[in-house]
Amino acid sequence: MSAVVTETKAPKTSRDWDMAAIAPFVALALLLVLGYFANPNFVSLANLTNVITRSAFIAVIALGATYVISAGGLDLSVGAMVAFVASLMILFMNSGVIADPMLMLMAGMAVALVLGAACGLANGLITTLGRIEPFIATLGTMGIYRGLTTWLSQGGAITLKDRQLQQLYRPVYFGDVFGVPIPIIVIFVTAALAAFVLYRTRYGRHVIAVGSNEEVARYSGISVNKVRTIAYVVQGLCVAVAVMIYVPRLGSTSATTGILWELQAITAVVVGGTALRGGVGRIWGTICGAFILEIVGNIMILSNFVSEYLIGAIQGAIIIIAMLVQRSLMRK
Repeated sequence: MSAVVTETKAPKTSRDWDMAAIAPFVALALLLVLGYFANPNFVSLANLTNVITRSAFIAVIALGATYVISAGGLDLSVGAMVAFVASLMILFMNSGVIADPMLMLMAGMAVALVLGAACGLANGLITTLGRIEPFIATLGTMGIYRGLTTWLSQGGAITLKDRQLQQLYRPVYFGDVFGVPIPIIVIFVTAALAAFVLYRTRYGRHVIAVGSNEEVARYSGISVNKVRTIAYVVQGLCVAVAVMIYVPRLGSTSATTGILWELQAITAVVVGGTALRGGVGRIWGTICGAFILEIVGNIMILSNFVSEYLIGAIQGAIIIIAMLVQRSLMRK
């Protein structure tokens, strides 16, 4: 009797590769080359470290968006959620209910996590139990979070008042560990955790299944509403993590904080190869997409070829191009 041996063959042609997964990294490499020719200082360690550090907010938020989009949802409220959670976090730390600065800082971070999870849960329940389209539901909560932030700040800024607390909190954004800025460490630790859950756990498989075909997933015994609601909670937690590294940067927030961050987060997800229709989630591609967005802006500033005021327009064009590329790759 002869045994049947199944061999895993390496891709031999370009058609055997998953081009949607590879494309973001190729684009990133090309941008690095373009940046060097635009301005040799672009590839300096100091500049690249600064670029990656500035991308931390969008990168972490986009990780949560990867879960939501992979599960067939959408969240337009993340930018307003950042402003709302940051405002309440700072107001809590300004309250002085805890005398010890370190304990107050830890409590403030815990408050941010709880608020982020609660906002994500609200989005998830409105979408699933309320049976409202994610676009409409999160558009509504975006207005609620932004309006509440404006009310809390009375149209101005909410600033962390305690100087000692400011100095204690400042290293979370400006500090480093063995020369690596803390925001960069946060990006990769959060991404590693998100990748493990999405690729190595039952819940991660359920996310992909629900996004691929909701009806088939339901007939397979998967609780579609539960999976999608948890995805929104994950999004809220990622927003909270982004807030925790955003607040020490300026020590304040306002109703204008996070404007258009939802566009940047969705763009990072799509550029990273995650299908906007759901069913495909690429964590490391999302991180690459966030880096690409920040690098494009950095090149525009250093090269002087295009006005930096057009960064928003360029990012809008990028998401359209990314969708067209995804569609062409799907047809192949």
